[in-house]
Amino acid sequence: MEHEETEMAALAARFVNSTARHVFLTGKAGTGKTTFLHNLARSTHKRYAILAPTGIAALNAKGVTIHSQFLLPFGTYIPERTLPNDIPAYGNFHDRDTLTKRHPLNSIRRNVLRGLDLLIIDEVSMLRADLLDAIDHRMRSVRGVYDRSFGGVQVLLIGDLYQLPPVVKDNEWQVLRKYYASAHFFEAKVIKEAGYAHIELDKIFRQQDGDFIDILNNLRNNTVSTNDVEVLNSYYKPNIPQSEQEGVITLTTHNRTADELNQRALSALPGMAHSFEAAVCDQFPESMYPVLVDLQLKVGAQIMFIRNDPEKKYFNGKLSKVKAIDTDGVHVEMFESGEPYTLKKELWENKRYVVDGTSKEQKEEILGTFEQYPVKLAWAITVHKSQGLTFDKAIIDVGSAFAPGQVYVALSRLRSLNGLILRTRISPSVVSTDRDVMAFSERMHTQQPLPVQLKEQQRQYLQAVLSSTYDLGDIQKKVGFVQKDHTEVGEFEDETMRSALVRLSEKLNAEEANTLKFQYQLLRLLHEDDSDGLLERIEKGSAYYGAMLKLSMKELLQHIAQVEQVSRSKSYSEDLHEIDTLLVSKFTMINKAEYVTRCILNGEEIKRKPDLENSIRDQRTSLTAEVGEWAKENRPKVTTKSGKKRERGEGKSARAPRERKGKAVKGETYLKTYELIKAGKDIASIAAERSLTESTIESHVAKGIAEGEVEIGMLMDEPTRNTIADYITGNPEIGSSEVFGHFAGRYSYGKLRMVQAWLRVREKG
Repeated sequence: MEHEETEMAALAARFVNSTARHVFLTGKAGTGKTTFLHNLARSTHKRYAILAPTGIAALNAKGVTIHSQFLLPFGTYIPERTLPNDIPAYGNFHDRDTLTKRHPLNSIRRNVLRGLDLLIIDEVSMLRADLLDAIDHRMRSVRGVYDRSFGGVQVLLIGDLYQLPPVVKDNEWQVLRKYYASAHFFEAKVIKEAGYAHIELDKIFRQQDGDFIDILNNLRNNTVSTNDVEVLNSYYKPNIPQSEQEGVITLTTHNRTADELNQRALSALPGMAHSFEAAVCDQFPESMYPVLVDLQLKVGAQIMFIRNDPEKKYFNGKLSKVKAIDTDGVHVEMFESGEPYTLKKELWENKRYVVDGTSKEQKEEILGTFEQYPVKLAWAITVHKSQGLTFDKAIIDVGSAFAPGQVYVALSRLRSLNGLILRTRISPSVVSTDRDVMAFSERMHTQQPLPVQLKEQQRQYLQAVLSSTYDLGDIQKKVGFVQKDHTEVGEFEDETMRSALVRLSEKLNAEEANTLKFQYQLLRLLHEDDSDGLLERIEKGSAYYGAMLKLSMKELLQHIAQVEQVSRSKSYSEDLHEIDTLLVSKFTMINKAEYVTRCILNGEEIKRKPDLENSIRDQRTSLTAEVGEWAKENRPKVTTKSGKKRERGEGKSARAPRERKGKAVKGETYLKTYELIKAGKDIASIAAERSLTESTIESHVAKGIAEGEVEIGMLMDEPTRNTIADYITGNPEIGSSEVFGHFAGRYSYGKLRMVQAWLRVREKG
């Protein structure tokens, strides 16, 4: 369900897009927090990553898990350099040193974290304080910025603290209590030191019943009155007629109870159970399974959809009943409307963020997929798993509530009191809210008014943008480290290869005095409120530094191209690519500086500018293509495979390195698929011959199209290709799942990727 943008949502977007202030965005159930997240992801000009504490939460947020992005070990983080003597080493407790030395980040994750402007963490009520401090340590370390929280990256924390609390075992808490007043994220040392803007979405979209909203607010605030309890208990029905349970879900507190209710109801139905197996491809861990791998259904089964349909046929939490199961599929009837519908399988993607080696743009890489009907048995569900769902009617069974906020979460799933049926009476003793959460929420009223904060933080952000955009110090520092770490560069036979980094270093050093002077000029004009003069200087400075950086990128890419033509230089090449990433990032910042400055000075919202992004991308693409052609004509002048001077004993009679046996050739599996395609076989027959799924073969085809190894016309007719291509090009900002939904599953994700690859090749050509 799409929600209108409220004043507070717009204010939150301004904080994210035009300041560097950390933000805690909260709001009661049904105020549109998830909608805000997805809208922000589409519109922000900042490079971001979306994280969540659990796999299911990450799928719902369209992001990745905290542990997978930061490669954090499971256990407890102690915010110390080394563990105190009374805590055993090599156990479930980790310190800063053990994270760095025993659990290092790989280059893929380092590159992503170094390029971020914004870190978004959803479902923050489940985030523990020690985990947030561990994230802070990782960010400072990987970015080399130790004096700023999260290494200088802005953090947006989203969630309702009155819902699911963090989980801490007793033995963990006995240690953590020495460092934190509670396990909640707001007790993290980094948040206490850095501060944040506390923004609460205040318009409730789920409920329109004023009396019900008042009761829910009282539940949150631990101010439930005798009258509130009496009103709720007036909906108590100890013996609920079967007719009233039709099309109604039961919310209970324990998994065991929900599972028993579902299995008992399914077994009571006549007829045979039909089994539907999920297709799990590549890397998709069990902890992320959105529904059962083996889904058992019968005619008459009550089921619930667990995601939103792009075609609006159903939404997350909508109930239906199985009417028939035949060779054409599973046919259901929606409760309330009675509308018939035939289930379609949906695809969930386990992904990670990566930085493209050529364009240096951040993108999502699919690690694995899970394909299944997007439904689960729905006679009962736990309160925990109901979070985020909306029901018109529900049976609430929370007499055994054991965690703060469970009663509130259960009741807030309903649109109104008219849909409430209580299986057990609500006792005031189980209506509780975490007192630490209440105390924290009260602090919101002691912060500076948000508009005042926004104006002050925008000014600080603009000053930081003007200072950092034209500061080349981070690139100079990286070049110096690479020179120090790779003294073997002096052994290259080719003089241009030996001197490439020296020339880059000299060029950057020569600009140091100019950049300092230019930064001073910009800050002076800002202080004097000379907007016209400031924008004019930025325009001229951006043209000068943009040209200088573009030339530096070209020369570095030429050096990389030559280095990668000789052996034993992988580590050096990787470090050169990191310098290249910094150059591209700086080039992007310089190209955006005038737009960002103009928006802040004029009080306008800063949004994505696709035309600017496309311009930067086109310049980079053109540059890499130019260097690629240059490299063909300018091979390094070397006489050895390594490109370095011969060592003693090396020569014609020197023993050649022994060739490894039995190791698969890199990319061999793709080459086999390409050969079968060129032999005239279709995807289905190739999949059968190679004992692979069709989706895997389709991914091979997409890669082959992108690399120029496969012609799309060999496997897809022109009308189909054009139908998909026209929709994709006409909607450049939507993702694969939206395209899949538009065509109602008519074309597989693999076929969509084939067309996307074809479009990219066509654009380059």
